[in-house]
Amino acid sequence: MKESAKSFPPLSPAALHILLALSGEDRHGYAIMQDIARQTDGKYRPGPGTLYDNLEKLLNLGMIDEAPVRKSEDPRRRYYRLTRLGQKVLAEEVRRLEAVMRIARENLGLSGATKAL
Repeated sequence: MKESAKSFPPLSPAALHILLALSGEDRHGYAIMQDIARQTDGKYRPGPGTLYDNLEKLLNLGMIDEAPVRKSEDPRRRYYRLTRLGQKVLAEEVRRLEAVMRIARENLGLSGATKAL
């Protein structure tokens, strides 16, 4: 039975940022870590243990898979890519976070994303 993207619980910060990093292109582990640091302006830097534990979980869940190594790249590196399920789960998570933000803005009396707390 195929799982629906809606059947997954909210993503952990590490899983969310890994899927975001892979949504643009296939990447190896170190490149994923660099992209996460870029996404968060250096505020979140998962260590190798966190990264590779989450990559293994995402592989087992079918959200990512291994991509073929490019000829110009180091053959020792493992590249990862988003699967169709991973894309759907990421899109569902974005919708969930948008709803959370909408509620937070309403509750805090903020209009739009331009006001700071």
